[in-house]
Amino acid sequence: MGGIRKKIAIVGGGITGLSAAYYAKKLFAEHHIPVDLTLIEKSEQLGGKIRTRHRDGFVIEQGPDSFMSRKLPIIALTRELGLEDELTATNPKAKTNYILHKGRLHRMPLGLVLGIPTEVAPFIKTGLISPIGKARAAFDLLLPKKKGVKDESLGSFIERRLGKEVLEHITEPLLAGIYAGDTGALSLKATFPQFHELEQKHRSLILGMLSGKKRTRETKGLPEIARNSMFLTYKGGLETLVNRLTEVLQPTKVITSQGVVEIARDEQEYHLRLEQGLEMKADGLIMALPAYQTAELMPDLPALKWLKKIPYVSVANIVLAFNQEDIAFPLDGSGFVVPRGEGRTITACTWTSSKWLHTVPKGKILLRTYVGRAGAQEWVPLTDGQLLAKVRSDLKEIMGITAEPIFHEITRLKQSMPQYPVGHLEQLKKLREELICERPGIFLCGAGYQGVGIPDCIQQGKQAAEQMFKYMKSL
Repeated sequence: MGGIRKKIAIVGGGITGLSAAYYAKKLFAEHHIPVDLTLIEKSEQLGGKIRTRHRDGFVIEQGPDSFMSRKLPIIALTRELGLEDELTATNPKAKTNYILHKGRLHRMPLGLVLGIPTEVAPFIKTGLISPIGKARAAFDLLLPKKKGVKDESLGSFIERRLGKEVLEHITEPLLAGIYAGDTGALSLKATFPQFHELEQKHRSLILGMLSGKKRTRETKGLPEIARNSMFLTYKGGLETLVNRLTEVLQPTKVITSQGVVEIARDEQEYHLRLEQGLEMKADGLIMALPAYQTAELMPDLPALKWLKKIPYVSVANIVLAFNQEDIAFPLDGSGFVVPRGEGRTITACTWTSSKWLHTVPKGKILLRTYVGRAGAQEWVPLTDGQLLAKVRSDLKEIMGITAEPIFHEITRLKQSMPQYPVGHLEQLKKLREELICERPGIFLCGAGYQGVGIPDCIQQGKQAAEQMFKYMKSL
């Protein structure tokens, strides 16, 4: 690379783009290679869906509210940024979760791992599954493994191993909640590849999960707080991570409030045109946008047309604050999920003030409800008033809440949840191979590709930075 300064543009300033910028800056600096990094974000604020609001002593997450504690990419980044002391765990007294079944909340059986039963007694006692359904689930211990490596839907896999009742009443509302998806359409290998691996290695999914539980306890590299809580966040909210990344990126050039509208290429470099007419050049691009937006920016590239076929689902969360004396319902857990067959507007409700003790002032209650999933988008055209009325109706019928909230906040996240179709990873591999030939120096990352969680997006951003570094060294 010599002493010539290379120019890299990172398009998209969500957590993936921020992570890509952070790791790219770090890599090039460690190797004393001159580079000009530019991070471009269409909205006014960096962080994408991560938004934390502080109001009257409440800590309100308007996007994701936590991350899985055992995912090392975010733990490593947290340590590098000096934020480990800011981590906070869920309330140890609020470990119970509930599932709505026939209009009543049922305690989730102990021993469930990602919705898969691993303890016999609690599963036998649960009212969520009929005796026939329980017997069918036990067949997992006897059924042979499926031969071959072909992808299948998450739903067909669970039904094949554990039966339809377990799928519909337990695993679908739990697992689909992560993707707001239809398990019958989501790719198994792109969402829960460990399920496929467990079947291949242990034949039985339940036996494989039991083995996995033992290994999980021995996970290395985790801080003590991550060993005792499945989920973590930061004391000041998830925006703590965004703010620190923004700080350490200085003096990297950051452009906000205007997105990229056109990308062209000549023999040497890429030419970008932004919304307000600004033009810039780059030797390499990291595209950290939703998949369909990336496809729209390069319509002449046949390989990218497939990205438009990845559906995105709209979701919303509605936060409601109450005085403690107005809520008679015993908030003795972290919340509940709602199976599709219950016919409710809400898909889940987190008892935020019970699950996260740092989020409310004394004497207050905070509930966070979720709306929207694949095949259930009829709420989208509703006004905020109509949506709030439906949510409050559900809470009244499920939890008996009739009190007026102190306040409420509605956050709509349009086309925010990618739905990985069956065969997703195979198509993604082909796409990346074609990009190497057709558009060298362009690297894709983000929730639309290999994981929607914050740790997954951080890992993808880091990988894109490493790929970019390797590419620039080859020039």
